[in-house]
Amino acid sequence: MSKEESQEAEAPKKDGKGGWITFPFILGSAFGMTLAASGVTANLTVYLIKQYNVKSIDAAQIGNIVNGCINLSPVAGAILSDAFVGCYPVIVFSTLLSLLSLVLVTLTAAVKWLRPPPCAFGSADCQSASSGQLAFLYIAIALTAAGCGGTRFNMLALGASQFDKPRDQTVIFNWFFVLIYAAGIIGTTVLVFIEDSISWTLGFGLSATANAASAVVLLSGAKYYRKPAAQGSPFTGLLQVVVAAFRKWNVTITPANPSYYFRAINGGNINRAKTLDQTPNGSLLGRAPTQSLRFLNRAAWICDGETKPNGSVAKPWRLCSVEQVEDFKVLLRIFPLWSSSIFISVSISIQLGLTVLQALTMDRTVGPHFSVPASSFVVSSLASTAISLCLLDRFLLPLWHRLTRHTPTPLQRVGVGHFFNAAGMAASALVEHARARVVRAHRKESEAGWVVPMSALWLVVPLVLVGVGEAFHFPGQVALYYREFPSMLRNTSTGLIAVTIALGFYLSTAVIDLIRRTTGWLPDNINASRLEKVYWIVTVLTIANFSYYIACAALYRYQNPLPEEEEEEEEEGRQQQLNVND
Repeated sequence: MSKEESQEAEAPKKDGKGGWITFPFILGSAFGMTLAASGVTANLTVYLIKQYNVKSIDAAQIGNIVNGCINLSPVAGAILSDAFVGCYPVIVFSTLLSLLSLVLVTLTAAVKWLRPPPCAFGSADCQSASSGQLAFLYIAIALTAAGCGGTRFNMLALGASQFDKPRDQTVIFNWFFVLIYAAGIIGTTVLVFIEDSISWTLGFGLSATANAASAVVLLSGAKYYRKPAAQGSPFTGLLQVVVAAFRKWNVTITPANPSYYFRAINGGNINRAKTLDQTPNGSLLGRAPTQSLRFLNRAAWICDGETKPNGSVAKPWRLCSVEQVEDFKVLLRIFPLWSSSIFISVSISIQLGLTVLQALTMDRTVGPHFSVPASSFVVSSLASTAISLCLLDRFLLPLWHRLTRHTPTPLQRVGVGHFFNAAGMAASALVEHARARVVRAHRKESEAGWVVPMSALWLVVPLVLVGVGEAFHFPGQVALYYREFPSMLRNTSTGLIAVTIALGFYLSTAVIDLIRRTTGWLPDNINASRLEKVYWIVTVLTIANFSYYIACAALYRYQNPLPEEEEEEEEEGRQQQLNVND
C-alpha cells in the first residue's frame, strides 16, 4: 500500500465504515476462495480421466462446462445482490455453500465405492462409472460452481463499494486480480501436485480447509464493511423502457407537442423536463434525453393519462423516466464492446482444455526425479498475468503517465489484451505443429498414452502470451463496466466479466463438438489428431475479432470520463481551435 493510501486509511469515514481497513479482509477472503476452487477445477479433467475413466476429449469438454458454470453463477449472485438482499449476504451464503461442496468432492476421492475400479491410462478396457457415482460427483461439482463462483465478482463489487474515489477502486481492481491469480498459481501447482503425486483426498481436503479459512477471514471483517443495500430489481425498469418505447412507436415528438419529458427526482417524485428543441444536447439534470438512440426517448415522453394529479406515474409500462431511458442506452452502447470480449474467452478456454491433453502426451520431466503434473502447465498463464499486473500497477502505468501526462484508458488496455491473445493463439498453433512433426516421425509408437519425446515446457510460451493479455483486458473491462454502468447496476457490471468467461467455456465446448462432428481432427488419441489446424482456425477468428473490437472502440464515447480525460479532451479542442485560427 502506498503512503497516500495509508494516509487515507487513517482518515475517518463519514459513516465509520469502508476504506483501506477492509482491504485485507475482502481480498484475503477472495484469495482463499480462489485457492479452494482452483484446487478442484484445475485438475478436474485429469481427475475424470484417471479416477472416473472418462475419455480424454469428453473430460476436457466436461471441464469446460464446469468452468462455464463457475463463471456464470456470479451473474445470478449479482442480480440477487442488486435486487433483493445486497452484496454481503450473498457472499456469506456462497462461501458456506462452497465449503459444503468441497467436503462432498473430498468424499468422492476418499470413499472407494463412489468411483469405478482403477484403470491404466490409455487402456481400452476401463470400466465406466455408474450413473450413481457420476450423479454424486456432478452434484458436488454443481454446488462448487454455485458456491465458489457466486462469490468471486460479488467480492470485487463489495471491495469497490468501500471507496468513493475511482483511483482507489482501480487499485482494488488490480490487486483483486493479482491475488486471485496468485491463488490460482498455488492451487494449480501445490494442490495439483499433491493430488497427482500424493493423494487426491489430501489435495481436495486442503481445498476445503482453504475455503473454511476464507469464511473466517470474511466474517472477521464484517464490522468494518460498507454493506450496500439492495436497490430493487434494476431489470424491471430497463424492461419498462423497451415496452414503453414499443407501445409509443407511432407517437410523434415535435416542438409543437404540449407533452414533456419526464424524470424522477428525490426517490421517485416526478418532474417535467424541458422539451427536446429547447435543450438538444442537454444533460439529464432537468433536460431532455440525449439524441443517440433517440427512438427510445418516446418511453419518457408524457402523453395524456400517463401521470397522476400529484405528478407520479400512472402507467409505468407506458411512461418511464429520462434516467431509465439513459440507463438502458448505456447498456446498448456498451454491448458491442462486451460482445467482442466473448471470443477472447472462447479462445482461452479452447487453449486451456487442449493444453492439458497435449501435456499428458509430452515429456513433463524436470530434472531426474520430478515430473510436472499436466494440469499445472496452465499456471504459467496465471503467473504471467499476476506478474504483469504487478508491473503495470507499480511500474509501467506510472512511468507511462510521467512520460505522456495521461494514463491508458480502459479501452486501450483491453485493445492491448486482444493483441496478446491473438499472439498466444498463433504460438499455440506453432508449438502443436512442432509436436505433430515429432509424432509423425515416430508414427509406429503413436498409440494412446505414448509419451512424445518433446519437452512439454514448449507449452509455456503461448500460455505466457495469453496471460500477459489477460493482465490488460480483464481489469480493463472491469474498470470500464464499473465506471460506465448506472450505480444501480454496479454489482451486475462486474458480473459481466463472469458472463464473458462462462460463455467462452460454453461456446468453446460447442466449437470443439462441431469440429469433432465435421472433421476427423480430434480423435480420442491426441497423437493421431490435427490439433494444429484447430489452433490455426482459432487464431484467424481471434484476429478477426480483434478487428471488430477496434471498430467498436473507435465508435465508443465514454459516458463518465475521468477529470484528467476531460482535461485532455478540452486541450485537444483548444489545439484544434488554434490550428483553425492559424
